[in-house]
Order: sequence, then structure tokens, then C-alpha cells
Amino acid sequence: MNQKHSVTIAELGLKISTGSLAQLASGAVVISAGETEVFVSAQVAAGIKPGQDFFPLTVDYREKFSAAGRFPGGYFKREGRPSEKEILTSRLCDRPCRPLFPEGFLNEVQVIGMLLATDLQNDPDILMVNGASAALSISDIPWAGPIGCVRVGLIDGQLVANPTIDQMGGSSLDLIYVGSETEMLMIEGSADQLPEDEFIKALEFGQAAIQPIIKAIKELVALCGKAKVSPTLVTAKPEAAAIIKRVAGDKVQPAIFGKEKAERSANIKKLKEEAKAALVAELGEKGFAESDLSIVFEELQYHAYRSSVFAQGKRADGRDALSLRPISAEVGVLPRVHGSAIFKRGDTQGLVITTLAPSGDAQDLDGLTGGAKTKSFILHYNFPPFSVGETGRTGTPGRREIGHGALAERSLLPVVPSEDAFPYAIRLSSEIMASNGSTSMASICGGCLALMDAGVPIVAPVAGISCGLITERDASGAISRHEVITDILGEEDHFGDMDFKVAGTTKGITGFQLDLKINGLPFEIAKKAIFQAREARVQILNTMLASLPAPRKDLSPFAPRIQTIQIDPEKIGLLIGPGGKTIRRIVETTGAQIDISEDDSGKILIYSNNAESLNRAVQEIDVLCGGGAQIEMGKLYNGTVTGIKEFGCFVECMPGKEGLCHISELADFRVRRTEDVVKMGDQIWVKCVGIDERSGKVRLSRRAAMQEREKAAQPAPAAAAPAPAAEQPPQA
Repeated sequence: MNQKHSVTIAELGLKISTGSLAQLASGAVVISAGETEVFVSAQVAAGIKPGQDFFPLTVDYREKFSAAGRFPGGYFKREGRPSEKEILTSRLCDRPCRPLFPEGFLNEVQVIGMLLATDLQNDPDILMVNGASAALSISDIPWAGPIGCVRVGLIDGQLVANPTIDQMGGSSLDLIYVGSETEMLMIEGSADQLPEDEFIKALEFGQAAIQPIIKAIKELVALCGKAKVSPTLVTAKPEAAAIIKRVAGDKVQPAIFGKEKAERSANIKKLKEEAKAALVAELGEKGFAESDLSIVFEELQYHAYRSSVFAQGKRADGRDALSLRPISAEVGVLPRVHGSAIFKRGDTQGLVITTLAPSGDAQDLDGLTGGAKTKSFILHYNFPPFSVGETGRTGTPGRREIGHGALAERSLLPVVPSEDAFPYAIRLSSEIMASNGSTSMASICGGCLALMDAGVPIVAPVAGISCGLITERDASGAISRHEVITDILGEEDHFGDMDFKVAGTTKGITGFQLDLKINGLPFEIAKKAIFQAREARVQILNTMLASLPAPRKDLSPFAPRIQTIQIDPEKIGLLIGPGGKTIRRIVETTGAQIDISEDDSGKILIYSNNAESLNRAVQEIDVLCGGGAQIEMGKLYNGTVTGIKEFGCFVECMPGKEGLCHISELADFRVRRTEDVVKMGDQIWVKCVGIDERSGKVRLSRRAAMQEREKAAQPAPAAAAPAPAAEQPPQA
């Protein structure tokens, strides 16, 4: 039986323990902050699948409803497919862990995280990354950790490590920082137009904050860590590698340099076919392995895409390190939609569409681990296979699409107006039409223009760009030479060392994400990339604003109009009516949509595409709740029967104003059943014969109204003839 061991990181309120759960796993820990606990395991496969030429790392984080003391919703009382939060947390953990496995190590590795308990204050995403670091470190899996992860907030001007979910509500920065003892490994998050200098200070703060975590994990390894296995690293067979390099080695760089993407791909495909033919001819069918071809060609392209940067100062498409690809932007490209834009940068092209809706259409969030319950600004990113000239799976978005959409969404969110200023739910759909690098940044640029085209009064325009990195290393493995390159191609992302995406306004940064292929990024290089991205961002913004300098003053005629009115909060129940009857009637009769603010402030939002419909809804609510016209004693009304009861019927005399006509007041004869005289929806005349001073209930009479109308309809009696004048005596 395994011994139990634990370490505590007092500075951050974290605790990591092992030995109590999953003793058969390669490594397993439970990590906690407050009363939030996450279990993380790391497991490696014993061997490699035949013909495999990639590293199958799977990171899967799942949240159990039992952690919050809840049942899963719906018919099936079992957790279903992963939520967006679970997918993003899995990606957050995968990206910094992946580059620390040895090159050529192809045994399958699974890292599985499970939320065991949540206090709704400590976010489990940070725990998942640190738990994975601990589980991999104490296991026998070859991995160059440990690493540490913290969330950094900027609250009242002060940087805070691992703030609670409630504290993050007042933070102007949400930075997730992952690093080793000396260098950064991965960052992602958003900020409220944070200046670059302040952003760099936050990165330095994060690097210092993770040191106690790394130290504690090392202590845990010393207590119970397993000896690391010596892995079998997969390489191409020497004889196959020699043939491929002889046939294609000198041809790879000319095949890609100065060519367009389609031509580069076609040329490489042709070279692979030549190399394959040579392999089969010299080694025979049995001696040929597809994995040899893939591994060697990866190596040849790796050197080809990098060597010209240092040797000639040029990249594969002929640009220098700082140049952007040609950029174009169009707005208003689709009819009838509320806003649309096409943004193109080189071969990358995104079509982004804005849709405005009533705030009631905002997305409901599960809120299993705390935080916001709804989301009124949504960006959905779609990456169809034709965008890279391929066929493939379509339908449900994959993890990559979820991740790219989340990056674009959080980069635009800081400039989206508050719901008080612009009370709409907003959805952006980014349809990637062509892809060759940084489609998420194209989604930000196109999304900003689509918002402006829809008339959304954004705080400031936002653009995004990705910077890459090419490095050379000395004999000790230290970086001896480097070049930060702006606006990377898809191949420069794949064969380069870094993908550093930064979005923002001219004032500061709004979103960011760093992924590395190397096992750490020196701070000086990171600083250079941050300021280089700013220069490119300003250039892109100039092109974007040439197509549309500012948000349109008017919304699309197809977008819903809105009017906000204020009623007495105590009359909200009156507006809703019993079982929602009153508000449903107003919606059905006017065609407008009505949303009631959830803060019990009495704010009512009325939406409609039709001005007449909007005005009628406003009038009805005003009459009902705004102190407008009331049913008056002694007056006659032509009303609608809205309810049939044994003791009489309810009649709506004015919009939202009704009273009871007792069965005894329905006619001037004895009525046995209410339905014998009136039916639902009938229009009848009634007279107000009483109003209760305490309850305000109105008593109506059809009988009195009929009598009064009959009396009014009778002809007036003829006027009497004037009496003859009295006879006058004769005058003298």
C-alpha cells in the first residue's frame, strides 16, 4: 500500500497530496484551494502502436455535478459531453505540458482531471494545471517538469495572485501564467486595454508567484517520486533517412521559397512521391515505412523554413521579419443580416456576421464552479475543412474551434458596451473561408468590423496579430540567436518555436495567448514580441478603419429596436400576471418581446422590429403599471371576456385592466350558467358599479350597461306645444 504524502504552498493557499487515490496510476494527486478539490492522474502506455508517427497526448478535465451537490439536468442523470469550460481547461493544461516531453517519445500519455468538490470561489482551472504538473513529476513518465501555474488579477491597481472568483469581478486583468523555474511556458487571458509596460510587469509578477508551487512539487518528488523510465525514442531508420535526404534534401527549400501556399504544398507532395519511389526501389516494399517518410520530411521542412531567416533575412514567402501580408477589409457584405465583414490577411480569410437579439436570448451558463450565470456576448468560430483545401469532418465544433473562438471572444469583450448602455445580446459568427495562419486573429479583426457595421457602439476598435520565433542554440542548448517574426504563416507556426497572439486597441492589450514548441521563453524575447505585435496591430487598425472609421450611427433596419421603461418594482407581479398570463397577452397581441430586469429594479426592456408594435406594447405597460388611465366608477366599457367562472366572468375593460362581472349581473333575468350568456373572447358592454378601496378589485355589470345603453338608445319624447297666449282685453 502506498504511503500518503502532501505538501502545502502557504503563500497561495494550495495543498497537493498523493497516495490516497489511484495507486495503480503512473502518477496521481489531489490538489486543493479552499474547499475546491481536483483529482489529476497521469498514465503512460507500455508501447507504441505500429506505424505511429505522432505523440498522442490526451488531457481531459471533467466537472462532476456531485462536486457542487447537484444532479445533472435533463433526462439522463449522468454527465454528458464536456462543456466549454471543461474543454478550455483541458486545452489550458495540454499546451504547457506538451513541449516538455522528449522529442521522438510517442507512447500514448493520458492526463485526466476530475473536479471532486467546489466552493464556488476558487477556480479549478489553475488547480488542474498544477495537478497535472505534480502528477507527471512524481510519475515514471519522461517529462521535463515541474511547472507552476497562477492566475494574476489587477484589482484596484494591485497585482494579485490567484484571486477568488468574486474578486475577479473587479479585476481589469485575467492572466493565466504558466512557467518553469526560469522561463515562461504559456500565457492566456484578457485585459481592459492594458498598456504593454503594465502587461510585462504582470508577467514578471506571475513568474515570481509560481516559484513556491515548483518548489513544493520538487519536495513531493523527493518524498515519493518514481524513477523516470528511459524512453524508446522513435526516429527514421538511418538507411531510409539517407535515401530521402539524397533524393529530396536539396530540393525542399527551392520548393517552398517564394511560393504561394498551394504551390508549396503541391511541391512538397511531389517531392514526397519521388522519395517514396526511391525508398521502394532501394529497400523494397517491406523496407518502406510511411513513418520514415513523415519524420524525415518534417525535419527537412523544419530546417528549410528556418534557415533562410538567418541566412538571407527572408522568410518562405519572401517577407522580412517585420512585414505583414497584404490586408483587406470589407463591411456590409451580406444583405439583411445585422452586421457583416470580411477580413483578409494573405491567404487567411474570415467572414464574420453580427446578430443582435433581446437580452433575454443571452446564453445561460451552468455555473457549476461559480461566476456569471449568463453570457450576452458570444463569438462562435467555425473552421470548415475546405478552408485548408481538404475534406473532413463537419458539424459539432472541435476543441480547437472552441479554443480559438474563446480567444477571439475575450479579446473583443473589453470593448463591447455594457448591457445598461446597449441592452442587446450579441452573437458573432466567424466563418473561416481560408486559413494560412492566425485565423483567430482574423476573427478578432473581422468581428470588430462586423460589430461596427451593426451599429454596436464599441469602446474602441480592436485588432489582433500573431508573432512567431525562430531560434538557434549553442552546444549547451541555450538560445544563441533568435528572430521574432510578425504575422506567421501556418507553416511558420508548425515549424517555428512560438505562436504568440496579442490583440488590443491603440491604447492597450485586450487579449493574448502564447504557445511554445520549445521548453521555455526568455523574458527579453517575450518583451520584444509584445512591442512588435503592437506595431503590427496599429498598422492593421489603420487598414480596418479605412473601410469603416467608426460604428454606424443607426442599427440595421432588420435588427430589433429597443425601448427601456421604468415601472414601480412593486408592479412587476401585476405586469407578469397570474401564471404569466398578462405579459403573455401583451406579447401575443403586440408582437413585441418583453424582458424584465432580474435585479428587481423595475426596468422593462421592450424589443420589436416594428415601431407600431413597440409603441403599442409601451402603451399597454404604461396603462397597466405606469399610473395611466384606470377603470372609473360609473363608466361604460366595451371589454373582452378573459375568464369564465361558475360565479361569473372576468372582463378586460382596458389593456391590462379587468374586473369581475358576477353571474347575477350578466342579464336582467336569472342566469343558470355563465356560458349561457358569454363565452371566452366575447366583446361585451359592462358598467363599473364598484371599486374596492383596499384591494382595488373592480365590480362590473353587464345588466346595468345594457339598461343604460337601451335608455340612451330610446328616442327623446316630443316637445310639448306652446300654450296659447292668454286673451288680452281690448285696448281702449
